[in-house]
Parts: sequence; structure tokens; C-alpha cells
Amino acid sequence: MKSVNVLVTSAIGDECLQQITSVSPRIKLTEVSGLFHAERRGELASKEELDALLAEAEVLFGLRLPQNVITRAPNLKWVQVMSAGVNRFLDTDVVGSPVIMTNVSGIHATPIGEVVLEMMLMFVKQAPLCFQLKQEKQWERFLPTVLRSKTVGIVGLGSVGREVARLAKAFGMRVLATRRSAKRVKQARYVDIMLPPGQLRQLLAESDFVVLALPLTPETSKLIREGELRAMKPTAYLINIARGGIVDEEALIRALDEHWIAGAGLDVFATEPLSTDSRLWEFPNVIISPHVAGAMDDYVIQATELFSENLRRYLNGKRLLNVVDKKKGY
Repeated sequence: MKSVNVLVTSAIGDECLQQITSVSPRIKLTEVSGLFHAERRGELASKEELDALLAEAEVLFGLRLPQNVITRAPNLKWVQVMSAGVNRFLDTDVVGSPVIMTNVSGIHATPIGEVVLEMMLMFVKQAPLCFQLKQEKQWERFLPTVLRSKTVGIVGLGSVGREVARLAKAFGMRVLATRRSAKRVKQARYVDIMLPPGQLRQLLAESDFVVLALPLTPETSKLIREGELRAMKPTAYLINIARGGIVDEEALIRALDEHWIAGAGLDVFATEPLSTDSRLWEFPNVIISPHVAGAMDDYVIQATELFSENLRRYLNGKRLLNVVDKKKGY
């Protein structure tokens, strides 16, 4: 019975390691997170030890990959990454190789969906103003509003976008969405109007909240520029829980300065951590979170469960879940 060499590049804990080994006695599992980080610190001995393990590796699982992984792992067949976005992994060697890549798309839907609703509620209930008034010890009454009957436009109707749509419908909102595969205007579950990508401006013009929930690819890089921001209502909010590179941040800052839009909720940024010099910190109508929308206390457990299921499929010659189209970038 041929063994399958599996390397885990992230520290995932004994419980998760045991879950992986329990998939099959054929699994030969090695956790190399210590070597991986030592190599990144420039320790030559660790690099040599990691090279020897990579040379025999058939499967990799982790949040990050070793440098030049295709060259160093000639027997590599499959990489399971612990994130949904894969843009940082898709260098020329990986894209051009026959190595299968899968992600953990789907496990983020609940936490990210909740963050989107959190940000929308904070805006309609004027939570930033409440925090400001508390700091100033000021008692000033104001008039909040409600989400019911407002329109949310979801750009990218994947697993996260669908969860946002479901939650928005629970609040009585009207839901618009675009999806890359949509060829014509239609309806979908929890979506009142599904638009083809070419009709993005229509979505922007009609939405009170625009939620970006699509992957970062060459096609979506700086998708939201000056023209798109000007197409939004001056009373509308932009919420980005996808990738910072999808938004032209200079144009966004100008939009906030000149009041083209009402504000923004941002969990992701073009450069992370967000520089202390960024003007985005200064706007009272901008909610910032440090790329934590998809985080949850059992994230590693859920990622490992998905990997374990995929490992069973791999050993049985079945199609893997969440196979990435490396040329499309998702």
C-alpha cells in the first residue's frame, strides 16, 4: 500500500493533525511549520531539512507555501491552502504547473456575512457617532434609520455573497447582485435582480450599500475606480470584505473627501497593515477592521475538516472540493 506524504506548513495543533492521520493509514504526515518559519528567518540548516521533506511531498496543506515550491517539490500533486483567496500563491511556476490547488471557500460565509450586517447596522444606527459622543461625554439625540426596504448590491455572488443576500433578506432588504457567470438579467435565491458583470454601474446606482465579495484577479484589480464611485448614490456606503486591491484607494479617499458617497466599511486594504499615514484612518464615516472579517475561533478546525474530506476524495480518486482555476485566479 503506497504511502502519501503530506506536509503541513502551518501550526494547526495535535487535534487537527490527528484528524488528518485518521483519514487513512496510507497518510504519512509531517508538520513542518517550525522549519518553514526558520527558513524564512534565513536559517540554512532548516532550509536544507525542509528541502529534503519537500522532495518527497505529494500533498501540502497550510496557510502559506514555501518559496519556489514547484521546483523544490517535484513529486507534488496537490496543494490545499487554508484561505479562500489564492492570488498570493499564483506565481508563474504554480499557474504553469499541473499541481492541483484547492482552497477553503465556503467556511468564511458565516463570519463575513455577519461582519457585513454589522457594518450596515452600524451605519444606519450611527454607531460611530455614538462612540464619538461617548468619548466626549455628550448627550445629543439623533435620528437613526433602518435597513428594511433599503437596497444592498452584492458584487460577486459566491458563498459569501449568498450569505450576505440571505441575511439581508431577513432584514427586509432589496437585494441586487452581479456574478461573473451571469449572462442576462434574472432572479436567484435571496436575490431580487441578478445582473451580468457588464451592468455593474446599474447596481452601483441603485444600491444603498455596495458589498464587494469577489476574488482579486487581474480582471478585478481596481474594479472600483472613480467612475464607479461617482456612479453610487451620495447617501450610499461601500463595504469591502474581499481584497483591498479591488478598490482604487486614492479614488476612494477622494470620494470620501468630496462626499461622492456617505462612507465606507473596510476590512481589507491594498497594503496591509494599513499605514498609520493613511488618510482612511481620519474619516469619521469610515469603519475599519484589520482583515479579520473571515476569522473565527474554530477556523483551523473547519479548514482541517474540509482538507480531510478532500484527502479522502484524493485517496479514492474522486473530484476534489473547491478546485481553483489557476488561470482565472479563483
